[in-house]
Amino acid sequence: MLNCRPFVSHWQQDISSMVQITQRPLLTDPGALPVHPVLARVYGARGISRPEQLELTLKRLLPWQSLKGITEAVELLLPVVLQGKKLLVVGDFDVDGASSTALAIRALRMLGAQQLDYLVPNRFDFGYGLSPELVQVALTLKPDLIMTVDNGIASHEGIAAAQAAGVPVLVTDHHLAAATLPDAAAIVNPNQPGCEFPSKAACGCTVVFYLMLALRARLSELNKLPDPQPNLAQLLDLVALATVADVVPLDDNNRILVEQGLRRIRAGHSSAGIMALIQVAGRQAVRLVAADFGFALGPRLNAAGRLDDMSLGIECLLTDDPGRAQQLAQTLDEMNRDRRDIEQGMQAEALRYLQQFDAGNNLPTGLVLFQRDWHQGVIGILASRIKEKTHRPVIALAADDQGWLKGSARSIAGLHLRDALDEVHKQAPHLMKKFGGHAMAAGLTLAADGLDEFSRLFDQVCRRHLTEAQLQQRLETDGALNAADFSFELAQQLRWGGPWGQAFPEPLFSGRFRLVQQRIVGEKHLKLVLQPEGSDLVLDAIWFGIDTSQWPDPSVQWVEAAFQLDINEFRGQKTLQLMLREVVKIS
Repeated sequence: MLNCRPFVSHWQQDISSMVQITQRPLLTDPGALPVHPVLARVYGARGISRPEQLELTLKRLLPWQSLKGITEAVELLLPVVLQGKKLLVVGDFDVDGASSTALAIRALRMLGAQQLDYLVPNRFDFGYGLSPELVQVALTLKPDLIMTVDNGIASHEGIAAAQAAGVPVLVTDHHLAAATLPDAAAIVNPNQPGCEFPSKAACGCTVVFYLMLALRARLSELNKLPDPQPNLAQLLDLVALATVADVVPLDDNNRILVEQGLRRIRAGHSSAGIMALIQVAGRQAVRLVAADFGFALGPRLNAAGRLDDMSLGIECLLTDDPGRAQQLAQTLDEMNRDRRDIEQGMQAEALRYLQQFDAGNNLPTGLVLFQRDWHQGVIGILASRIKEKTHRPVIALAADDQGWLKGSARSIAGLHLRDALDEVHKQAPHLMKKFGGHAMAAGLTLAADGLDEFSRLFDQVCRRHLTEAQLQQRLETDGALNAADFSFELAQQLRWGGPWGQAFPEPLFSGRFRLVQQRIVGEKHLKLVLQPEGSDLVLDAIWFGIDTSQWPDPSVQWVEAAFQLDINEFRGQKTLQLMLREVVKIS
């Protein structure tokens, strides 16, 4: 049975009629930027005003020195490099956790460490983070030091258990801290109280990368660097992958890290595992863009952690053997296909249940979904899909073997998820065993008999924080294009003008078009020919995943469309193409 508070079944209507297409305001004056005027406008809407902000070079990276706790962390790692002490890296089961683990192992090997091992909790047996149960497993490996990556800031009990057993814990993390910090030997986290590192949007892999830079600098001071001296910039492919896949905001520092990682991949200077993932995903390394990390590489790595054990993904990122990397990438690709099948089944079940509610019912602001046989590893994707369809914060839950409900939450702009869960916890501390996360994504463990109470409280918190205007789905664009702007030149500049991603979205334009032709291709995609209003141009366009009950519609002659300007390459031919994101029928 599905447990869900009722809401209006939006997908039974023409979803485009509910989307407001609006233009992004300019945050800065882009007049001084030496780029195409349209691209300058795009940058101005994203806060770029100075030419140096477009110089995505390593010399502009923020220095590591302002990270609180990094000096103490380096001192903990020195015996691992110089005295052969054993380090155990404890990671996480998502892309950021896998990349962080692989980067830590690779960097420490480059710096001369010999005794290295890693441990990733299986989400079905241990859940997230350094739990006391996972510590017992870790102790059997006899480490001299435990280092967490992409987790640990909320692992009070696990850290206490490790240190009580005589094993110090070094925490590297980026998640928000609770009211109290764990009693670790050192903590490196830009989001811990008192840390002055300017980029609070750093992912877990970035934090590890900065720690390795600091360790390298300390070894250089001691004249203990290996010969030849290691270049840690070789690892930026991992940082770029983690940054995009973890959906952290692309501030200036993160854009540098992603761009530098992309440049290395395009030049063929990447790890065997990432190159293999690119190949099985059907991408070309020389044309890789940031979105490929999120839509092609990331899901294949995530499939290991969702369905089985993330160690498979970590091994893919660690191996230097191209043949081994190809085998692992192929296995990950097959697992991702299985994950998609499971996800589609779960989504169909959710939608069938939700469609029973009449449009007259009030739509809850916060949605909580549960079905006992849902797959724990896929509920995060389900929450994302339902959030996209309803434009509401969504929590999807599945039962574990111990009788708890494991939840994954996704939010919309205006509601900070971790803070919202904290509010629920303060009202009813008996409901959640643990919770944590970010503004837009979070996880929780919930008492099964508290589902109804939790659903009610979560909805109340969401209602307090979200206005009706925020619940209206809005699609912000970069405005209209002139006829002369529909060009290969601008399309190329937009493609390579990124990296684009979270909080620095890919350019999206809007305009009125005469609908010249429309037909279905590939069962659920709409192929169109459009003519911009006031122009003689005719342009090819494609809209993926359309509602076939609404399209094609031969009665429609004019539409308003939100689109990306793209170049389609097919059998050696290049044509300009509009990638449609939304279409509103006008007449």
